[in-house]
Amino acid sequence: MAETNWVLSRIFFALSLIAAVTAFASASLGQSAVVGPAIVCLFAMLGLAFMTHAALRGVAFTIWVLAFVAASMFYPAAFGTWFGTDLVILIVPLIQIIMFGMGTTLSGKDFARVLAMPWPVCVGMVLQFSVMPLVGLGIATAFGFPPEIAAGVILVGSVPGGVASNLMAYLARGDVALSVTMTACSTLASPLMTPLLMKFLAGRLVPINFWDMMLSILNMIIVPIVAGLIANKILYGRGAWLQRAGAVALIAVGSGLAAAAVLGVDGDALGAVLPAFIAGELLKLRGGILIGLLLIAAVAAAKLVTDVLFRSPGKWMDRALPIVSMAGICFIIGIITARSREQLLTVGLALIAAAIVHNAIGYVLGYGSARLAGLHETACRTVAIEVGLQNAGMASGLAINVLQSSSAALAPAIFGPWMNVSGSVLATWWHRQPVGEERREVEDLAAGQNAFEETGRREERK
Repeated sequence: MAETNWVLSRIFFALSLIAAVTAFASASLGQSAVVGPAIVCLFAMLGLAFMTHAALRGVAFTIWVLAFVAASMFYPAAFGTWFGTDLVILIVPLIQIIMFGMGTTLSGKDFARVLAMPWPVCVGMVLQFSVMPLVGLGIATAFGFPPEIAAGVILVGSVPGGVASNLMAYLARGDVALSVTMTACSTLASPLMTPLLMKFLAGRLVPINFWDMMLSILNMIIVPIVAGLIANKILYGRGAWLQRAGAVALIAVGSGLAAAAVLGVDGDALGAVLPAFIAGELLKLRGGILIGLLLIAAVAAAKLVTDVLFRSPGKWMDRALPIVSMAGICFIIGIITARSREQLLTVGLALIAAAIVHNAIGYVLGYGSARLAGLHETACRTVAIEVGLQNAGMASGLAINVLQSSSAALAPAIFGPWMNVSGSVLATWWHRQPVGEERREVEDLAAGQNAFEETGRREERK
């Protein structure tokens, strides 16, 4: 397998080089019709090359983002409408699927763990919802962005930690349990904290409806995560009943029927049994409930086939969901970029600079504040990563669904890929830095080596 990947990687790198040469030659000769396909092909081949290269696989996602950005810049119509349907309607369902995937990696223990480590979680939560929103406001003001783009920058700072932070914490030799708990808790707090912060910090830039944003977060983030928690129990629960074909089939069928019922419910039906206001607000959660039930049914059906009937359990969900999430985020970024192409051409470089500054300040203040709070080195690394990495997908969905602005969604579309790059680099660097006892062992070993060398030099002088 390793040898096959090595060969494929070389082939894809060669193809990307051919595409780069073609793009440069076409641009030099004024053949603009060839430049677009060549550049898209360049990034696509690089993405495949990185995916098949062991050392570069961690940044393959960013290359694919660049491929979709290039495609949407050269061919915006391809990300506009399909068969008369505006593709913007796919953004929220795609984010719900991604959040469902996040939920499948969580369990009740991840939320209960806050009782075992209250101080680190408290420090991280305070920093998450204070440092990043205020830094976002400062950067938006300093760069002088137009109101909607500035609101997008503040929105990125006001959302909870990103789903990639747990992997980054693991690579950085941080406290993975703390990272998972902080991500879970900040996400649960987001229906209250994100609208509140946006109301106070961005309300003068764009209209902010606190209640609508809170319901949108519940529908887009919280409901799918809860569904993912249920799916986690179905997949990995140890109860004997979960190993019986009849029970798993009942879950699959029941969830499917419940999804059909949710789809068929309208305002009049709910209004007949509930007050009109409550019925109207519940209907705003229908999308998240529907997606959650359908995915639970799909997970139960897959478990029925793979685990119960064929007795071949495996971590297929862990392998499939990262690919689905990566593809979903790339497509979301493509849709957003296509709608804000002209603005991106004028403020793109400034937004990239803003993303770098915002992200770096998050890492520095997160780590430094955690040190001042007396946290252990592993916890400090974790807090820095949690504070520095934001849920850009959630910010994109809120910008489109609540703020109704593709311009506001530009900042999340640019900040997200950069955070993945910087997080990977920081995690790799920290991975090479010993922690605690390991550091002392390395220092003692180095001191012993130096003493040995000094003794040798003295013997030589004698």
